[in-house]
Amino acid sequence: MQGGISTNQCVDWYDPDAKVKAPKVKAPAPVKIFKFGFIDITGKMVIKPQFSNAYGFSEGLAQVKIGNKWGFIDKTGKIVIKPQFTHVRSFSEGLAVIKMGDYGGIWGAIDKTGKISIEPQFAILRSFARGLATVKTFEQKWGIIDKTGKFVIKPQFDELPYFLAKGLVEVKIGDKWGFIDKTGKVVIKPQFSYAMGFSEGLAAVKVGEKYGFIDKAGETVIGQRFSWAMAFSEGLAVAQIGEKYGFIDRTGKVVIKPQFSDAWSFNEGLAIVRIGKKSGFIDKTGKTVIGIKYGQTSRFSMGLTWVKIRKKYGYIDKTGKVVIKPQFSDARGFHDGLAAVKVEM
Repeated sequence: MQGGISTNQCVDWYDPDAKVKAPKVKAPAPVKIFKFGFIDITGKMVIKPQFSNAYGFSEGLAQVKIGNKWGFIDKTGKIVIKPQFTHVRSFSEGLAVIKMGDYGGIWGAIDKTGKISIEPQFAILRSFARGLATVKTFEQKWGIIDKTGKFVIKPQFDELPYFLAKGLVEVKIGDKWGFIDKTGKVVIKPQFSYAMGFSEGLAAVKVGEKYGFIDKAGETVIGQRFSWAMAFSEGLAVAQIGEKYGFIDRTGKVVIKPQFSDAWSFNEGLAIVRIGKKSGFIDKTGKTVIGIKYGQTSRFSMGLTWVKIRKKYGYIDKTGKVVIKPQFSDARGFHDGLAAVKVEM
């Protein structure tokens, strides 16, 4: 339009007297900071919260994380092996497995002074038991080493267990599982779809889609009729029939009928069971001794276990009594009289 302004033209107007309402800016939420410390069995904080992560004591030392590195402290809270590792496992038989480097990294082991006792060189190294540990090479084969790092069974297997039990060891060769002795000799030929370690003289094995149990001669003593099974512990084993979990004895007899959504092995006379989203504890008769009401829990250690109640963690005893009130953001089990707990700073 001649001499005027078209309504479809963009014009920036400036009115110094106009009142412009500033948009509301929401203040950022305060950043919460959490740290791990250690409590004793009375709930008293004995090592102040200062670690970004921590786990229980083993052989007098506990693994702790400061920043993004792991090291070890003693029971006074003193750092005895400075944080320098990408990951660590707890001490076992005087050695702790350590990981160096990012991504896959390489695994080795240190002694209690922090000195490297087995040079980092493995794709995976697991904790020592009875003087031996399973390792995976970068050629993707598993073998067994002693505490000097020497191979006692050369890398040749497609899989080995996390922990080495007494006697026979389950191994995977190709797509089948069998058992070897501590010299590496195959004593039960690979024939199973899956196998677990021997416990109380029996091992759970999978044939086709079902689990049963064999003895150390490789003979089937409990037929393959379970959807899932776990190792025997304190005379009973978890067994899944259909969609539910129960417990069997060493003859294969069902002694606690399948009724649980999930179940774990007996420990200190009690087993964790789950119904829906809640967990509790039963005894060996199947009687509920600690109500199935907790969101999360763990095995008993030193007579106590942690439980999660309304987003907080505390500790109960074997009667179900709360002995350390729920107040922590996270909690670990008791070991050597202390437990790692996470608190908001």
